[in-house]
Amino acid sequence: MIREVLRMGDERLLRVARPVEAFGTPELLALVEDMRKTMAHLDGAGLAAPQIGVDLRVAMFGFESNPRYPQAEAVPFTVLVNPVLEALGTEQEDGWEGCLSLPGLRGVVPRFTRLRYAGFDERGERIEREVAGFHARVVQHECDHLDGILYPMRMRDMRSFGFADVLKTGSVAE
Repeated sequence: MIREVLRMGDERLLRVARPVEAFGTPELLALVEDMRKTMAHLDGAGLAAPQIGVDLRVAMFGFESNPRYPQAEAVPFTVLVNPVLEALGTEQEDGWEGCLSLPGLRGVVPRFTRLRYAGFDERGERIEREVAGFHARVVQHECDHLDGILYPMRMRDMRSFGFADVLKTGSVAE
């Protein structure tokens, strides 16, 4: 089922989510399916369980092509449970981001350009990847939700924050 996405200001978005303790359960599989449908319905590039009010360390991201991100390279669809991120170097890049929890808004956010992430899929299969570019940005954005962080908290300059239809920023992450 398509779930309501919480918006900035809802205190549930500021919590640190709990680790998933059991994989492949009917409850976890149903959560992932609801997240997948919700993300697709909203043309999102990613979604985290806390955004739909579920206090678990579950994120998903990925698309072949997306009308909201015409310049973004494809990102393989991934369900990432209990993720661990490791920056590969110190290089960061500023880039425009948006968020389904901040509809219509965009901001410039610094993110590591390369990282390694590890975790599990919903059935408990191990995932480990090294990524760069838009893929790295999306993973960092979604995993921030698991720690109660919304992208404006990472911004360095609030002059680069506003409504997309006013900013005319082009392609952004969400």
